[in-house]
Amino acid sequence: MPYLVVCPLTKVRDTATATGARRMLTVINTGTPVERPQQIDEDQHLFLGFNDIAMPMEGMTLPGEEHVRAILDFGAAWDQATPMIVHCFAGISRSTASAYMIALALNPDRDERELAQELRFRAPSATPNPKLVEIADAVLGRQGRMVDAIREIGRGEDAFEGVTFKLPLAADDTDY
Repeated sequence: MPYLVVCPLTKVRDTATATGARRMLTVINTGTPVERPQQIDEDQHLFLGFNDIAMPMEGMTLPGEEHVRAILDFGAAWDQATPMIVHCFAGISRSTASAYMIALALNPDRDERELAQELRFRAPSATPNPKLVEIADAVLGRQGRMVDAIREIGRGEDAFEGVTFKLPLAADDTDY
């Protein structure tokens, strides 16, 4: 069964090796050095540079609709033959929001609340970036359900770095 695998920057290489992933989404600050694992071809890696903020701040790049659409388009083009890595710096905010939106876009019948609760179960520190979720909710026509579901799970546990976890596309995958 296809799945996304979310991890922090420090775990990208190990995650690619362990999962056999051949596609990777990087959502991180512009200019952050990211070494692409050798098994992931350059055309299978999307690097999007923006800050992990939810409101405009001077000198920082706020996530925008162009970022969300690029994430969703990259997810839609995934062949699902192997897992796709989704990572940010800590594996807590931008990456969890991105995986959440990709999973819902690829499985539009999936319940937003159920997926948000599964996200929390699999990653206790997950705190999806609210601006990314808000924009994705509008783009995907979810009428505020994504925003509400993420708000309901609240802020995750404090952590310097999130755990690496699998997020299956289908609700019936019990591989934890």
